[in-house]
Amino acid sequence: VCEPKNNLGSGLLAFVFPMHFNWFFLRSFQTILHPLCIKYPPSVKYRRHFLSELIKKHEVAAAEPLDELYEALGDVLSAEASTRCYKSYILPSGGAVTVQENVAIISQGTTGLVTWDAGLYLAEWALENPLVFTNRRILELGSGTGLTGITICKACGPRAYAFTDHHQRVLEGLSENIHLNGFFVLSECHRLGGESCGDAELAESQGPSIITAELDWNSVTEQQLAEFQADVVIAADVVFDPDLTQTLVAVLQKLLTSADDSPPEIYIASTCRNPDTYSHFQRALEHAGIRWTVVPGPRKNFFPYDRNTKISILKLLL
Repeated sequence: VCEPKNNLGSGLLAFVFPMHFNWFFLRSFQTILHPLCIKYPPSVKYRRHFLSELIKKHEVAAAEPLDELYEALGDVLSAEASTRCYKSYILPSGGAVTVQENVAIISQGTTGLVTWDAGLYLAEWALENPLVFTNRRILELGSGTGLTGITICKACGPRAYAFTDHHQRVLEGLSENIHLNGFFVLSECHRLGGESCGDAELAESQGPSIITAELDWNSVTEQQLAEFQADVVIAADVVFDPDLTQTLVAVLQKLLTSADDSPPEIYIASTCRNPDTYSHFQRALEHAGIRWTVVPGPRKNFFPYDRNTKISILKLLL
């Protein structure tokens, strides 16, 4: 169900079985033929690799052949590859988060149509620190596929959640993924400055009040940011382009200074791909008068991503 980049198969198997589970006893209906996998299929390429590996292990173990596996492999070998696929992640509670995303890392002029490692890392951290979000208003910058925010909405009980991004196709995908996971979008205010995007109550509906909004970091004002009435601000994998650093820091500075009473808590999760780019971001924060502290990362791993990747979470302070 999940698609780990560097650990073929383990994410899907961890969906039902712990990592140490004996492969010889795997049953196809609990993995590739699981209802969730059938309803929301992973990419054709991944399913082909997974089934081939599973069949190899059965054959090496001299286990009794499972016709379902060979039938499933035949189906997927004849399937036409798509530019879109689903990825599903099982939460500790047993519930699932499913997102549809692009197969290509960059498509339609954006990187926001795939889930990045820092987003998974931040989601794991949220699962271990739910009180940061419980009954609070959350603003997410650069929401992308929505994986982090949907996880928080399902597991952490926020009062309200604002998913934001700038690319139109990303915003459309966000709304689709939010609906896919059973949530109602209160307002798709793709342009700020109209009706308030702040706290609103849902009549006869459970769960947080959810909105999606287009947020242009270059032009957003303090007043527009204040409309979100955010108690907590989060972002994942937004520190990757030196040309965007000053713009991002300016938005963070506005968020910290525009609050009527106490400023929001801000958490930024980043993958350190280029040390110079990350250091440039830290220096820009300091130049803007924003202090930061490194937050301890998640202790448990719930999602599949490269564990050797250096990812950190900064909590920003005035």
